[in-house]
Amino acid sequence: MIKYASNAILATRISFINEIAQICEQVGADVKVVAQGMGYDPRIGPLFLEAGLGFGGSCFPKDVRALAYMAEEVGCHPQLLHAVLEINYDQRRRFVRKLQDLLGDLHGRPIALWGLAFKQDTDDVRESPALDVLRMLLQRGAIVTAYDPAAIANAAREVPDARYVSDPYAAVVGADALLIATPWNEFKQADLRRVRSLMRTPIILDGRNIYEPAEVRALGFVYVGVGRGH
Repeated sequence: MIKYASNAILATRISFINEIAQICEQVGADVKVVAQGMGYDPRIGPLFLEAGLGFGGSCFPKDVRALAYMAEEVGCHPQLLHAVLEINYDQRRRFVRKLQDLLGDLHGRPIALWGLAFKQDTDDVRESPALDVLRMLLQRGAIVTAYDPAAIANAAREVPDARYVSDPYAAVVGADALLIATPWNEFKQADLRRVRSLMRTPIILDGRNIYEPAEVRALGFVYVGVGRGH
């Protein structure tokens, strides 16, 4: 019970900041600034307040679902836990809708995806937000070329229909958009001028807010993050 409750409150913080990010997008605020300000309050602290595509992996989703099931089995109504899970998955759907808002019909569109693991520094793709995004893109007929520093083999077993490459720049050649799904340091340090020169349409959808919007736009990209305002 302690483990379930501990992981559930951390997952709740992630879904909370993602809901705040949705509001920020509508009112023109920057969720990174909001989260930073919240983190200065010692009652809150800065951890697990990074907006993005939500949580994945082998613990948080499983433990929140298990706690919700346990609650229902004893006659409780775990509204908050269900909301945490729904907000989490909705982040993936919203991310793909943002791409559709920019490109329209995704059928036949070449899309680059950077990141497949559920977080950086692992090859673990269990319940990875990146794979959810990948599946949604493929379902909509997009032609997806994906790269990850460590998780390609595991991702290919789960989603064999995508094209996987061993170099991040190879993934963006001729792409109509680049989607960032895992916050690897390699992506943070990428040569974005080179990326722009290789893409057909210079659009970056940053699902992990690893870039500063003004800097990326100054390079000629259309940039869309998560909760970064207008």
